[in-house]
Amino acid sequence: MSTALYTHPSFWQHAMGAGHPECPERLDAIDEALRATGLMEALTVVKARSASWEELRLAHDPAYLTEVRERLSRLTGTVQLDPDTAANPSTLNAALHAAGAALQATEQVLEGRFRNAFCAVRPPGHHATRRKAMGFCFFNNVALAARHALVHGGLRRVAVVDFDVHHGNGTEDILAGDARTLMVGLFEHPLYPFTGVPPLGPNMLNLPLPAHTGGQEIRELIRAQWLPALRRFRPQMLFISAGFDAHQLDPLGLLRLSEVDYGWITEQLVDVADQHAQGRIVSCLEGGYHLGALARSVGAHLRGLMGA
Repeated sequence: MSTALYTHPSFWQHAMGAGHPECPERLDAIDEALRATGLMEALTVVKARSASWEELRLAHDPAYLTEVRERLSRLTGTVQLDPDTAANPSTLNAALHAAGAALQATEQVLEGRFRNAFCAVRPPGHHATRRKAMGFCFFNNVALAARHALVHGGLRRVAVVDFDVHHGNGTEDILAGDARTLMVGLFEHPLYPFTGVPPLGPNMLNLPLPAHTGGQEIRELIRAQWLPALRRFRPQMLFISAGFDAHQLDPLGLLRLSEVDYGWITEQLVDVADQHAQGRIVSCLEGGYHLGALARSVGAHLRGLMGA
């Protein structure tokens, strides 16, 4: 079974204004690097479907969904939802397909069509809470996928791993207290959104890290805390919020990971998935704003998923 790459043309059409770091050029950089290195030829590329509004209720409050639908479906220009998050007339379609990519990947990995999957999506999702868009995010792609696997996929235990430089507050808001789910995360602290300390529930294992923490220190923490917790939990599927803004070159954070570290982290998670989850992983792109570092890090992540 191969590794699948989920994408959709709408991901390039969502834009939040000139100079915004979460820009369509991020996907261009990833696409160009995958083609240049030959990785694209080894992947199965899937055009993502759209999520339904009913599916979005797995993670989001109905009143919030009604508000988003009414506000974004009639746009003719750009609207600012918060100081960091804006929408244009293409945003709603892109956000629905980003969520749909995560849901479709979950379905097709569970069916055995693919061993694992990477969803190269925009907008990202891990800051979107049950009732609020924030931090460049509208719908929580990974939380939706995890809930989909539990509610419709017949699984009893799933794990979410978040290695973005920013705490996945939205995912924690949605999944905290759900004993069927273990979430492990690392993030720079203090840094936006200034959450995660303390965690919201006993199923959360957060690693807040001071600025300038390096790759070797992070690897030791993962060995000592993440991996034992994941193995004790025995997840039947893993979901990754794959943010690459903890890279040492990224302009939005001050952690010191390299693309080699991202490859190593991915290999450890693949080992856990092989041991407990029949190799099943769905990974979704979150942050990463230095284009070269992002492209190289995604490549390392995919090689880890592919076992290459």
